Amino acid sequence: MGVYTKTGDKGQTSLYSGERVDKDSLRVETYGTIDEMNSALGMARAFCENEEVKGLILMLQKDVSLFMADLASIGKEPYINQTHIEDIEHEIDRIEGIVGPLACFLVPGDTKGGAMLDLARTIARRAERQMLRLAKSGEEVHESDRLYINRLSDYCFMLMRYEEHKD
Repeated sequence: MGVYTKTGDKGQTSLYSGERVDKDSLRVETYGTIDEMNSALGMARAFCENEEVKGLILMLQKDVSLFMADLASIGKEPYINQTHIEDIEHEIDRIEGIVGPLACFLVPGDTKGGAMLDLARTIARRAERQMLRLAKSGEEVHESDRLYINRLSDYCFMLMRYEEHKD
């Protein structure tokens, strides 16, 4: 099978669950934004110097693939569940124990990896806004996915702080 299928030449694409939708639909826009965030995470992983942060990003990217599948599906049970959310919450709390509470506003860019993690954070926030619009339009959005995207941006922020943390 080749990379191009020509099935999208008329402006439609297939969801993971098989339905055909317009490529500019809010659902496609939303999971496309998550894909963009995942690319930013990949760049962050390539630039990060903290090996633990790199490993955490890789594990996160694997879960983000499940998250995109949720958003690209209609009428299916979500892959992202409460355990995924609790795992991120645990990591946020653990990292905050290492870097300490935030004492001031941060200006991104102290390190390349940290800057890319902050970019991933802002992309996650955009995706969250898109998910809210998707849900308000009457489209199916799983509660676990709504919670996950909210935690995801917080996690990117904490990973950025961890990457830039000096002992």
